[in-house]
Amino acid sequence: MSATDKPKNPEKHCTYLPSEKKSSKPFHNTPNLDELEKGPWPSFVTGLKRLAMQDKFGNMMVDLLGQLEHSYKTRLGYWKGGTVSVFGYGGGIIPRFTELMGTDGKPMFPESKEFHTIRVQPPAGNHYSTKMLRQLSDSWDKHGSGLIAFHGQTGNIMFIGTTTQNVQTFFDEINEYGWDLGGAGPCVRTGMSCIGAARCEQSNCDEQKIHRLLVNNFMDDMHRPALPYKFKFKVSGCPNDCMNSIQRSDFAVIGTWRDDMKVDQAEVKKYVADKGRKYIVDNVVSRCPTKALSLNDDDTLAVDNRNCVRCMHCINVMTKALSPGDDKGVTILLGGKRTLKIGDTMGTVLVPFMKLESDDDYEALKELAETIIDFWAENALEHERTGETIERIGLVNFLEGIGIEPDPNMISSARQSSYVRMDDWDAEAEKWKARKAG
Repeated sequence: MSATDKPKNPEKHCTYLPSEKKSSKPFHNTPNLDELEKGPWPSFVTGLKRLAMQDKFGNMMVDLLGQLEHSYKTRLGYWKGGTVSVFGYGGGIIPRFTELMGTDGKPMFPESKEFHTIRVQPPAGNHYSTKMLRQLSDSWDKHGSGLIAFHGQTGNIMFIGTTTQNVQTFFDEINEYGWDLGGAGPCVRTGMSCIGAARCEQSNCDEQKIHRLLVNNFMDDMHRPALPYKFKFKVSGCPNDCMNSIQRSDFAVIGTWRDDMKVDQAEVKKYVADKGRKYIVDNVVSRCPTKALSLNDDDTLAVDNRNCVRCMHCINVMTKALSPGDDKGVTILLGGKRTLKIGDTMGTVLVPFMKLESDDDYEALKELAETIIDFWAENALEHERTGETIERIGLVNFLEGIGIEPDPNMISSARQSSYVRMDDWDAEAEKWKARKAG
């Protein structure tokens, strides 16, 4: 694709662009990308054009737009991987080298022949200060394209677009003031946690402490990939699961409680007086998945806590009236992931309830994670997540391998058949009770 003069109006959809182009390379003709700017919503193309107007790394963005346009025409991708890292690390960089060559054997778009992404770990709970953000942005303006994503699917800050030469200089600069690379490749990945107890009244655990405990303990496994495939930790402070940890992580920690939900009946009556009984019945009582709620004649709420499954819906609707109980802890689930070999999976309950109060409690959580990773690393096939290992060898065998007794609360999916033999349930229940007691 040959370069052409600057488009007649490159600022058509981006009025905040500089009035004059500062980069020296002329724009490529990009009719397909231009189409993406014509809708009512902001377009990433406009952002790339804005960066292409700059003097520093503007030429890289110009050629990136050219390669992207070529991909849109041919419906093919032209990036290949490779090996790019910083001293002492084996991961954290996503290498991208162009495969798009001209007839002379040279890159068709030479300024973007290298376009690496650097993954940087965010602070636990994504607690940023403006000073942090300015420091990172200033460093990336010096060493990269200026394109940043907060955050990637794994949870990292994604610094997108730099050369092999500048990877080390950027890392050295941000590492000097406290930042570290995240995971990339077959390793323990960057953890994520919700803002939790810092700002959310539904929190049932110290999300940031759990996050830092797990990530710090497995830092070597993050920086030097040596596992069958990736392993993710994510922490949510309540069953709302704002981190979507149950589906996005191999080891999900979700805050919960095991005593009764707290009910302020005076606030319940205020909700009823304000919204009306019909609203409460239609939007709270009727939507309880286990029918554990009922509205009394005196406008108080009756809760069948034995059947409450902590779905959080009623608490979300009536926040002042309802709140989690006092006996707080976490549920640990294992095996969540996106589609790979066997499709999407949700995490399977591994530990129904664990208190996290003392140093011994946190040490037990760390040791459990170590045991799981060690067993999975020894027994998984290449490119196989924990959920796929469990699917292949069976949950019973996996539990035996990590030394955890089966528990009736370990549920991966709802029962699919109503034809279940019940004549031996009592005997099996007694065996389970005996094992727990022993």
